[in-house]
Amino acid sequence: MKVLVVRNDKLGDFILSFPVYQLLKSEIPKCELHVLVPFYTLDLANANSLIDHTIEDPGKHAGITQQYQLLKKIREQHYDAIITLYSTTRIGVLAKLSGVKYRLAPATKIAQIFYNHRLKQRRSRSLKPEFDYNLDLAKQFLSDHGFNTDFQRQFPEIHFSEDEINSIRQDFFSSYNLGSESRLIFVHPGTGGSATNLSLEQYANLAKHLNLKAHDVIVITAGPSEIDRAKELANLLGNIPHIVFSSTKGLVYFSKVIQLCDLFISASTGPLHIAGALDRPTAAFYQRRRSATALRWQTLNSEARRLAFSPPEEAHESDLQQVDVVAAAKVINEKFLDS
Repeated sequence: MKVLVVRNDKLGDFILSFPVYQLLKSEIPKCELHVLVPFYTLDLANANSLIDHTIEDPGKHAGITQQYQLLKKIREQHYDAIITLYSTTRIGVLAKLSGVKYRLAPATKIAQIFYNHRLKQRRSRSLKPEFDYNLDLAKQFLSDHGFNTDFQRQFPEIHFSEDEINSIRQDFFSSYNLGSESRLIFVHPGTGGSATNLSLEQYANLAKHLNLKAHDVIVITAGPSEIDRAKELANLLGNIPHIVFSSTKGLVYFSKVIQLCDLFISASTGPLHIAGALDRPTAAFYQRRRSATALRWQTLNSEARRLAFSPPEEAHESDLQQVDVVAAAKVINEKFLDS
């Protein structure tokens, strides 16, 4: 059986589709699993051993020629099924025109009319994690084809070779002159998608109240467009041991560096979700807005390895400036740093 899974939006959304690949491969081991993703997440998709083939989506702004080429690629694969975890009208039309007989998507918006199998989800109510909504679609597909849907997730969702990570660890510690006993507290102050964020002053205040041991160091991480914000935070940290890591070698290498962290602190960003998929400890800051809650955008790490903070009830649901970072630091210390 050959299946195309579509999750062609932002990095965090794509990461939260990983349990789907684990489920499909566990229940149909011989399933040939393809994914449709944008260029931004293509390398990370290719690094996932559960994914057999990737197709690059040129995006909604691509011309008619590129859209036709995408349709041609889909038709050439002769898929048995398309599972669209998040559909748009453009993708719905392409799925319909592809001629694939089994087409499944959420029963939302006008895009649903292009699918012959639909599942009502009401994701905007945020009643459970996004990855569970994705899994519900995969379970519907399995049920429709007579397969089992019992499933226990395995951690982590992203795997890299131990030798490769050890080599990166040695290079990283050597480059920054770190002792082997150092704990790495990653702080990613950049923003992604629709997420709001803490101010740089809040991140600095949070860092000042973390119970760092003698050799611990704050690692301020930054994507290609985030380096100025990272440097601003570095200036605010003063004498707190810190370094700035600028990701310039692509998303897969950045993911391997994230695996080195002993704790990852961020708002709801793509790198946070990478840390979660690696089952690294995370402390995340979320809005209370119904479509952006900590429950909806929960990371993929095991329960004991994640913390979530949101604005207090009396504050505006999206105002992360009202988060008490001193109180958050106390919780982080008790759960992750004081042991």
